Amino acid sequence: MFTGPLDILIIPLALVLAFFLWASLAPFETMGWWAGWFGDKIYHDNVPSDGIVRAVRGHPACYVLFLSGIGRVSGHTLSFREQEFLRQLALRAPTAVVLDDIFPYSVNNLALTGQPIFAWLWRWALDRKRNGPPLAGYLINIRNLFQVAIAIDHRYAPLYNQAMAEVVLDSLLRYQYDPESPTPIFVIGYSGAAQMAIGAVTYLREWVKGPVYAVSLGGIFSSDPGLLAADHVYHLWGTRDSAQVWRWLFPGRWRICASSEWNRACRHKRVTVVPMPGMGHTGHGGYLDVKSRAAGQPPHVCLTAQTVADLIRHAVAGQPVLTPLWTAPISVIPHSTSQIALLDDCPTIHYSEVEHN
Repeated sequence: MFTGPLDILIIPLALVLAFFLWASLAPFETMGWWAGWFGDKIYHDNVPSDGIVRAVRGHPACYVLFLSGIGRVSGHTLSFREQEFLRQLALRAPTAVVLDDIFPYSVNNLALTGQPIFAWLWRWALDRKRNGPPLAGYLINIRNLFQVAIAIDHRYAPLYNQAMAEVVLDSLLRYQYDPESPTPIFVIGYSGAAQMAIGAVTYLREWVKGPVYAVSLGGIFSSDPGLLAADHVYHLWGTRDSAQVWRWLFPGRWRICASSEWNRACRHKRVTVVPMPGMGHTGHGGYLDVKSRAAGQPPHVCLTAQTVADLIRHAVAGQPVLTPLWTAPISVIPHSTSQIALLDDCPTIHYSEVEHN
């Protein structure tokens, strides 16, 4: 089939060209939403409550929305780690309504497997991701990663973030949230979804009366106006999270860019960096790992859920943590001071020095 050494390069070259063509078409979904091609409908997966997550009990003290990582195909997570995290969080914050039925990589919450043209492709990729070979399943990750890039790009980000804010508000309203009430909202973004969470806060903050907090769970995000729009931003940073190196792709996250939203938010103490000892980004040893790392030690998913629940409890009590801190769940051995160098984007202090509102 191949008659010369140059012919061997045809296939990888074609794949590279296809990749860039795909990337160039990524903004059309957002632009189509803005142009009104898809109408005003926001789609719902109608995931039933399990009695713990997606359950409204009495008078909620706050609402917590979870935006999943780039491996999701719909508003219904298929990750047992994410499911366990949400369950643990709901148990530790019993007065909160914990929601997870948002697909943050779609401007109208339409699942990939429900798209009118390419649904067959995403069903096939999802099947490969679940049953193997998993390589084809990474098409889902790539596609969602392009949407993260759209939410970062200053040309399209205002459109995408407004669409995402509408999806978030729609989800809140379906669970009896009153925009005129002072009930706090916490938007948790895991991995790439932290960009979507922070971006959506920019518009959501204008539509509700209560405070809005953004929580980045190992998030990869740029210097976004949402950092200043949020009442406060919490960034959970695993000390073994190698994915955090990608923050250097965003000049606004560099110290030298003093006027960027990120650096201004840090100077004004609107960002709290919470180190998570020994935690990586995903999978084994990640924030949501369900297996214990050592005898007698709780799994990472429990520690992560407890940390987020503690932040929520302080905020709901009217005493949100407002100062960047160096802390960890009480069951975790404190870090050595040499590790503080990891948190080079924000100043850090010890827990005993934390300021409250």
